[in-house]
Amino acid sequence: MTEQRTDFADLVRHRRAELAVSLRKLAEQSVDPDGGGRPVKFGWLSKLERGEPTEAPSPAVLRALHVGLSMPLRVLQEAAAAQYLEMESFIWSQDRTTRVLAAHIEEMSEEERQQLADIAETFARRRAQRSGSGQGKPGE
Repeated sequence: MTEQRTDFADLVRHRRAELAVSLRKLAEQSVDPDGGGRPVKFGWLSKLERGEPTEAPSPAVLRALHVGLSMPLRVLQEAAAAQYLEMESFIWSQDRTTRVLAAHIEEMSEEERQQLADIAETFARRRAQRSGSGQGKPGE
């Protein structure tokens, strides 16, 4: 039996913690910008974060979480595809700001995947350092 993936749940939990909002507040502020109302339910979010089985999020839920979590829709879609459909073609940095596209990722060993993750993490750290010091030019 394979271990259950938690890509999407981890992403939601991590981002919610960064924003310092409660599950209830996240559910309230997650509104589908395409006019679908508030499809994100507190109970579903709670189960997701506790690691309990949940149904895959609908496109409306993903759009609403895009608003509620203030993060790119594509990041949420890819994390959901990885967790619920076992689709994977990207390796992400820990903060999910940088990704490496990898052809034939399913053929890579865990060590090779970790090497790509390390590369993504290095780029993310360098980007954060540059943005924290102006333009990243010497003397700034």
